[in-house]
Amino acid sequence: MEKQSIAILGLGIVGSRVRQRLVDAGYKVSCWSRTFRDLDGEFQSPQEAVAKADIVSIYLKDAPMVREVFGSAKQALCEGTLVINHATIDLPTTLWLAEQCAARSCDFLDAPFTGSKDAAAAGQLLYYIGGSEETMQSVSEYLAVSSKACMHCGEIGTATVTKIATNLISACTIQAMSEAMTIAKTHGVKPEVFAEAAIKNGSGSPLMAMKYPTMLKGDFDAHFTMANMLKDSKYALALAESAGVDLPAISVVSQRMNELCDQGMADLDYSALIKAYE
Repeated sequence: MEKQSIAILGLGIVGSRVRQRLVDAGYKVSCWSRTFRDLDGEFQSPQEAVAKADIVSIYLKDAPMVREVFGSAKQALCEGTLVINHATIDLPTTLWLAEQCAARSCDFLDAPFTGSKDAAAAGQLLYYIGGSEETMQSVSEYLAVSSKACMHCGEIGTATVTKIATNLISACTIQAMSEAMTIAKTHGVKPEVFAEAAIKNGSGSPLMAMKYPTMLKGDFDAHFTMANMLKDSKYALALAESAGVDLPAISVVSQRMNELCDQGMADLDYSALIKAYE
């Protein structure tokens, strides 16, 4: 069976690696990024990139960029094209995308992911899916090229909310890890001893096991940037405001991340939250 023609919009940390996996798997891939990279199949405009695509996968940075780029590209979409948004964006923009696709007689899936640079390169992302389960199943082979699994969350919008809420946990966990490491260190506990104890504690988690070793080394090479986590914390706070819910923990962590971004740490991994204690 002939593979679908794919368009990738956004070639950042994850999008570039997904593109390479698709090319290696034999897919015909066109692509566009705000920064031109001179890749095979790369076009100068998003309209050109999506014009002949069966599937358009979006890996852009944030909601304003998604609205701008998709707003420009949508007129070139063919009827019946499936648009899949993988960017972590706010709920109103996800619903806007669905409406825009429907107006063009295109299908749409809300499909953010968990996993970053290494997971994308290894095809080990986990996609949260909002939308038709039948549509999700129809592209299971395509999504499997870059993922270990897909989890159906419900109707369009539910995957976006799930992703934002899980990132809230990650941000607050790294802040708690930073505070715990600092209080232990200031009272004479060696950082490497504390990290091992915490990882083996009931509060330990895969995130803790992944991030404490790099935090100890002062390695803040971005797997997920501080700026992106700050952006997602603001989306979480917007969801809370719309529901009349108070979220004190992420409110404080969001403020701290904003301060660190203003100090020049926006492009570091969000585990650089610990640098506030240096």
